[in-house]
Amino acid sequence: MDEVKSNNATLLPIDSEHNAIFQCLPAGYDHLPSRNGIDRIMLTASGGPFLHRPVETLSDVTPEQAVAHPKWVMGRKISVDSATMMNKGLEVIEAHWLFGMPAEKIEVLIHPQSIIHSLVAYVDGSILAQLSNPDMRTPIAHALAYPERIHAGVMPLDLTKMESMQFQRPDFVRFPCLKLAYDALHAGGATSAILNAANEVAVDAFLSKRINFRQIDKIVESVMNQVLTEGVVADIESILMHDKKARAFASNLIGS
Repeated sequence: MDEVKSNNATLLPIDSEHNAIFQCLPAGYDHLPSRNGIDRIMLTASGGPFLHRPVETLSDVTPEQAVAHPKWVMGRKISVDSATMMNKGLEVIEAHWLFGMPAEKIEVLIHPQSIIHSLVAYVDGSILAQLSNPDMRTPIAHALAYPERIHAGVMPLDLTKMESMQFQRPDFVRFPCLKLAYDALHAGGATSAILNAANEVAVDAFLSKRINFRQIDKIVESVMNQVLTEGVVADIESILMHDKKARAFASNLIGS
């Protein structure tokens, strides 16, 4: 983002939530929310396949069940991240850096219909939202044509066919990985990299049936508590060092 600013460039997010936020921000947004009248941003989440499953049964979740996302067709790893909501936690961290928003001004809303892809709330009480059918061709087309608009081959959204749209706040008991991501963002340093590395190792272990579903967040939390940021994190070598230590610690936890 420093390079974007120093070169007077525009960074175009492709992920549907960040692309939606970008579309709802004022023209020429300068990464200073208060100066632009922005109160907060809201990332929407589908809630994944286990939104209504009893929490006490989540340890019995199989990899096949975890990758069966109700809205999106994705790879196995990101599908598990959606089921744990780690994907949304990583998006919170990304939104912090992409848009200059403090953690306490980034909210997550569970929106099972996946029609509203994210929202920006302004200090005057206005909320702007980007709506479309859940199809990645829409944000890709937006970025390809920006600042113009092109046909994306996506079915138009028919608002008259939607009976309702629901929203709810995520439950950190059901989705502890989301809380861990907020914790990592608040901790700073290399903690977000440590979170990500531990999660990748834990999800791989779950997909290969070496741990159960509810052990993913426990492993990530243990790694975050044990692998702490060392010194100043100012270059890629430091990030890679912390990443390597986190992966090794997570692997040892799983092995034991």
